[in-house]
Amino acid sequence: MKPGRTAFGTLVHGPRRVTAMPVTLVVAWIVAAVLTLSSPIASALDFRSVGTDAAVAYDSPSTKGRKLSILGHGYPVEVLVVLEGWVKVRDATGELAWVEAKDLSPVRMLMIKVPRAEVRQSPDEKAPLAYEAEQDVVLELLDMAGNFAKVRHADGAIGYVRVTQVWGL
Repeated sequence: MKPGRTAFGTLVHGPRRVTAMPVTLVVAWIVAAVLTLSSPIASALDFRSVGTDAAVAYDSPSTKGRKLSILGHGYPVEVLVVLEGWVKVRDATGELAWVEAKDLSPVRMLMIKVPRAEVRQSPDEKAPLAYEAEQDVVLELLDMAGNFAKVRHADGAIGYVRVTQVWGL
Protein backbone atom coordinates (compact mmCIF):
# COMPACT_ATOMS: atom_id res chain seq x y z
CA MET A 1 0.00 0.00 0.00
CA LYS A 2 1.32 3.40 -0.96
CA PRO A 3 0.80 6.35 1.32
CA GLY A 4 -0.76 9.40 -0.30
CA ARG A 5 -0.20 13.03 0.70
CA THR A 6 -3.29 15.14 1.38
CA ALA A 7 -3.89 18.61 2.79
CA PHE A 8 -4.59 16.92 6.11
CA GLY A 9 -1.42 14.81 6.33
CA THR A 10 -0.41 11.34 5.22
CA LEU A 11 -3.08 8.87 4.23
CA VAL A 12 -2.47 5.18 3.75
CA HIS A 13 -4.97 3.48 1.45
CA GLY A 14 -6.32 0.15 2.56
CA PRO A 15 -7.41 -1.33 5.85
CA ARG A 16 -4.97 0.81 7.83
CA ARG A 17 -5.56 4.50 7.61
CA VAL A 18 -3.68 7.28 9.31
CA THR A 19 -4.95 10.82 9.11
CA ALA A 20 -2.98 13.54 10.74
CA MET A 21 -4.50 17.00 10.55
CA PRO A 22 -2.05 19.76 11.42
CA VAL A 23 -2.96 21.56 14.64
CA THR A 24 -2.94 24.96 12.90
CA LEU A 25 -5.53 23.72 10.40
CA VAL A 26 -7.76 22.39 13.20
CA VAL A 27 -7.53 25.71 15.04
CA ALA A 28 -8.30 27.62 11.82
CA TRP A 29 -11.42 25.48 11.21
CA ILE A 30 -12.64 26.00 14.77
CA VAL A 31 -12.10 29.78 14.59
CA ALA A 32 -13.91 29.94 11.22
CA ALA A 33 -16.84 27.92 12.59
CA VAL A 34 -17.16 30.09 15.72
CA LEU A 35 -17.01 33.31 13.70
CA THR A 36 -19.60 32.05 11.22
CA LEU A 37 -22.01 30.83 13.88
CA SER A 38 -21.65 33.94 16.03
CA SER A 39 -22.10 36.32 13.10
CA PRO A 40 -25.35 38.31 13.29
CA ILE A 41 -25.90 37.63 9.59
CA ALA A 42 -25.57 33.88 10.04
CA SER A 43 -27.84 33.69 13.08
CA ALA A 44 -30.42 36.40 12.41
CA LEU A 45 -33.72 35.54 10.83
CA ASP A 46 -34.86 37.85 8.07
CA PHE A 47 -38.54 38.78 8.15
CA ARG A 48 -40.42 41.02 5.76
CA SER A 49 -44.09 41.69 5.09
CA VAL A 50 -46.32 41.98 2.06
CA GLY A 51 -46.13 45.64 1.04
CA THR A 52 -48.67 45.56 -1.79
CA ASP A 53 -52.41 44.95 -1.57
CA ALA A 54 -51.76 41.25 -2.19
CA ALA A 55 -48.90 38.96 -3.17
CA VAL A 56 -49.29 35.68 -5.02
CA ALA A 57 -47.35 32.75 -3.55
CA TYR A 58 -46.02 30.34 -6.20
CA ASP A 59 -44.48 26.88 -6.04
CA SER A 60 -41.48 28.04 -8.10
CA PRO A 61 -39.73 31.36 -8.83
CA SER A 62 -41.83 32.11 -11.91
CA THR A 63 -45.25 33.57 -12.68
CA LYS A 64 -45.75 30.39 -14.73
CA GLY A 65 -45.53 28.33 -11.55
CA ARG A 66 -48.55 26.93 -9.73
CA LYS A 67 -50.32 29.55 -7.58
CA LEU A 68 -50.47 28.33 -3.99
CA SER A 69 -52.14 31.20 -2.17
CA ILE A 70 -52.61 34.94 -1.97
CA LEU A 71 -51.02 36.80 0.94
CA GLY A 72 -52.72 40.00 2.07
CA HIS A 73 -51.17 43.38 2.84
CA GLY A 74 -48.99 43.28 5.95
CA TYR A 75 -48.73 39.48 6.09
CA PRO A 76 -45.34 38.62 7.67
CA VAL A 77 -43.01 36.14 5.97
CA GLU A 78 -39.60 34.72 6.83
CA VAL A 79 -37.07 35.14 4.01
CA LEU A 80 -35.18 31.95 3.19
CA VAL A 81 -33.66 32.57 -0.27
CA VAL A 82 -33.38 35.60 -2.55
CA LEU A 83 -33.00 34.83 -6.26
CA GLU A 84 -33.20 37.34 -9.14
CA GLY A 85 -36.40 39.21 -8.28
CA TRP A 86 -37.88 36.31 -6.31
CA VAL A 87 -37.87 35.47 -2.62
CA LYS A 88 -38.47 32.02 -1.14
CA VAL A 89 -40.44 32.54 2.06
CA ARG A 90 -41.97 30.62 4.96
CA ASP A 91 -45.37 31.80 6.17
CA ALA A 92 -46.88 31.62 9.64
CA THR A 93 -48.23 28.11 8.95
CA GLY A 94 -44.76 26.84 7.98
CA GLU A 95 -45.57 26.55 4.27
CA LEU A 96 -42.84 27.42 1.78
CA ALA A 97 -43.48 29.45 -1.37
CA TRP A 98 -41.94 31.90 -3.83
CA VAL A 99 -43.06 35.54 -3.90
CA GLU A 100 -41.96 38.32 -6.22
CA ALA A 101 -39.47 40.53 -4.37
CA LYS A 102 -41.26 43.69 -5.52
CA ASP A 103 -44.30 42.66 -3.44
CA LEU A 104 -42.37 42.60 -0.15
CA SER A 105 -41.61 45.43 2.27
CA PRO A 106 -38.91 45.69 4.96
CA VAL A 107 -41.59 46.77 7.48
CA ARG A 108 -41.65 44.17 10.26
CA MET A 109 -45.10 42.82 11.03
CA LEU A 110 -46.07 40.23 13.63
CA MET A 111 -49.05 37.87 13.51
CA ILE A 112 -50.99 36.86 16.61
CA LYS A 113 -50.75 33.08 16.94
CA VAL A 114 -52.94 32.52 20.00
CA PRO A 115 -56.76 32.76 20.11
CA ARG A 116 -56.61 36.11 21.95
CA ALA A 117 -53.47 38.05 22.87
CA GLU A 118 -53.39 40.63 25.63
CA VAL A 119 -51.57 43.78 24.53
CA ARG A 120 -50.36 45.70 27.60
CA GLN A 121 -49.68 49.42 28.14
CA SER A 122 -46.10 48.69 29.22
CA PRO A 123 -43.77 45.67 28.96
CA ASP A 124 -44.94 44.10 32.20
CA GLU A 125 -47.29 41.17 32.80
CA LYS A 126 -49.13 43.21 35.45
CA ALA A 127 -49.45 46.38 33.35
CA PRO A 128 -52.96 47.55 32.44
CA LEU A 129 -54.46 46.12 29.29
CA ALA A 130 -54.20 48.41 26.23
CA TYR A 131 -56.29 46.14 23.99
CA GLU A 132 -56.76 42.53 22.92
CA ALA A 133 -55.88 41.16 19.50
CA GLU A 134 -57.51 38.10 17.97
CA GLN A 135 -55.64 35.25 16.27
CA ASP A 136 -54.18 36.11 12.81
CA VAL A 137 -54.33 39.89 13.41
CA VAL A 138 -51.14 41.55 12.15
CA LEU A 139 -49.38 44.22 14.19
CA GLU A 140 -46.41 46.38 13.22
CA LEU A 141 -43.26 45.69 15.26
CA LEU A 142 -41.88 48.93 16.69
CA ASP A 143 -39.29 47.72 19.22
CA MET A 144 -38.33 44.92 21.60
CA ALA A 145 -38.44 45.15 25.40
CA GLY A 146 -37.25 41.91 27.00
CA ASN A 147 -39.95 39.26 26.50
CA PHE A 148 -42.31 41.81 25.00
CA ALA A 149 -42.63 43.31 21.54
CA LYS A 150 -43.79 46.91 21.24
CA VAL A 151 -46.44 46.87 18.52
CA ARG A 152 -48.87 49.15 16.70
CA HIS A 153 -52.32 48.06 15.54
CA ALA A 154 -53.62 49.26 12.16
CA ASP A 155 -55.92 51.70 14.00
CA GLY A 156 -52.85 53.30 15.66
CA ALA A 157 -53.14 51.74 19.13
CA ILE A 158 -49.70 50.97 20.61
CA GLY A 159 -48.88 48.40 23.27
CA TYR A 160 -46.71 45.48 24.31
CA VAL A 161 -47.43 41.83 23.51
CA ARG A 162 -45.57 38.79 24.86
CA VAL A 163 -43.22 37.36 22.24
CA THR A 164 -44.66 33.89 22.85
CA GLN A 165 -48.02 35.07 21.47
CA VAL A 166 -46.80 36.25 18.06
CA TRP A 167 -45.14 34.90 14.91
CA GLY A 168 -42.57 36.88 12.99
CA LEU A 169 -39.64 37.30 15.37
